[in-house]
Amino acid sequence: MGNSKIKDGVLSNKKVIILGGSSGIGFATAKSALAAGADVTIVSGNLTRLDTALAQLAAGPEIGQAAGPEIGQAESREFAQAGCRGFAVDLRVEEDIKRFFEGAGVFDHLVYTAGENLSLAEISGTDMEQARQFFNIRFWGAFAAVKYGAPLINAGGSINLTSGIASSRPGKGWSLASSICGAMEGFTRAMAVELAPIRVNCVKPGVVKTPLWDGLENREQLYQATEATLLLKRVGEAENIAQAFLYLMTQPFGTGQALVIDGGAELV
Repeated sequence: MGNSKIKDGVLSNKKVIILGGSSGIGFATAKSALAAGADVTIVSGNLTRLDTALAQLAAGPEIGQAAGPEIGQAESREFAQAGCRGFAVDLRVEEDIKRFFEGAGVFDHLVYTAGENLSLAEISGTDMEQARQFFNIRFWGAFAAVKYGAPLINAGGSINLTSGIASSRPGKGWSLASSICGAMEGFTRAMAVELAPIRVNCVKPGVVKTPLWDGLENREQLYQATEATLLLKRVGEAENIAQAFLYLMTQPFGTGQALVIDGGAELV
């Protein structure tokens, strides 16, 4: 999706916070939201990626520390163009997430796309402690972000989480990914009920070309095999998923839903 396809000003005067916004789907969503007129804050646990992402988003020089309180030991960044700022926050740590939102002020839309590189293994070879840790950023980080962010969301605002088609179409070795995606969809529905009238939805991507897959030795083979079976005959791009997040932020009447953007993977 090119930015030219985004309706000008659809998010004007709206504040969007994207946790996991320094790369992949989160970064693409930040670009889309900026192009739609939003004031965007991106959050990442990696300061190097954060600086790189902000430089690309702002396309201008750094102007110093961002306004607001220091986020623990993390550094903050702000750039001159388009109201773009960022914070380095360890999304594995509840207290760090809480501290970030204590300084965030009110806002309109929360997007959570954070996650470490995927790790696939059959259950017989799964390390249980590592498996538990796999939930920290992907699920518990999102849980804490909703806990501390929801009270700050303006009327008409939304929470937008990330699942994946592994919940309904898992492959061999996908036990953790499938479990986390299923948990996120259940959490989405529960929060839509509990936090109403805040709209709470999630995006359910298929295989998408992002750094999330960089740790897989057979990444290119996975892409090729996926392309051969998909109805649309191509693996998705981060911008395709960003368009889904933009839709969920701007539509006024859907909540508790998992929006599938997978190139037809669930049908084959």
